[in-house]
Amino acid sequence: MRKSPVILIAALLAAGGCGRLADVGQEPEFTPPQATAEATAMMTYGIQPELAVTTHRAVTPSLWTGDRGSLLGDRRAVQRGDILTVVIEIDDSASISNSTDRSRSGSESMSVPNLLGLPQRADESLPLGATMSAAVDLNSSSTFGGDGSVRRNEQLELRIAATITDVMPNGVLSIHGSQEVRVNYEMRELLVSGFVRPEDISRQNEITYDKLASARISYGGRGQISDAQQPRYGQQITDIILPF
Repeated sequence: MRKSPVILIAALLAAGGCGRLADVGQEPEFTPPQATAEATAMMTYGIQPELAVTTHRAVTPSLWTGDRGSLLGDRRAVQRGDILTVVIEIDDSASISNSTDRSRSGSESMSVPNLLGLPQRADESLPLGATMSAAVDLNSSSTFGGDGSVRRNEQLELRIAATITDVMPNGVLSIHGSQEVRVNYEMRELLVSGFVRPEDISRQNEITYDKLASARISYGGRGQISDAQQPRYGQQITDIILPF
């Protein structure tokens, strides 16, 4: 027994809506920290080379040592598991305008005044006023005009703590950071990842987003407001399928 396509579509829509019904009246849940790449990097935090050396020798208290634990030591993130701050200050604007204008005209004319007397013979059988003297006369013209413009203005100011998840063979640091803020029934999510050079990290242990290679920055959310702003599944499907 073949099932009706309507029944199959209804079953698919019902299955897609079951997950949404489970969230009715519930707050969005936080992502467990233990499941992130940051937590994994911190769990495999290595021993700092300078600390490994000092554990086998007598340490003389001094304010002028360059150790990371001293008052004047360099506290910038340098190895797997260390934390640094990524400063995201995006203020971009772009304006593009294109204009195209094209025109073409053509004219073709052919007449047959005498061809062994055939045009005159043909004129006798043609309706009054018709003649074969001007057999073909063609005219054509076309005009095309197009205008296009793109305007974009983006502004975003954020700060997020990221963790060094790996150190590349050339010394470049791979970082990943995530942040979730829940306000009432709406969850705001900020994700950042990329590659940084240790020398680009400031003395304040900060780095700006424009120094991130292969930067991936995502700022969005999930919850009732975000859900209301999305078109329904049926509308998304019809927008893809319908050709008009």
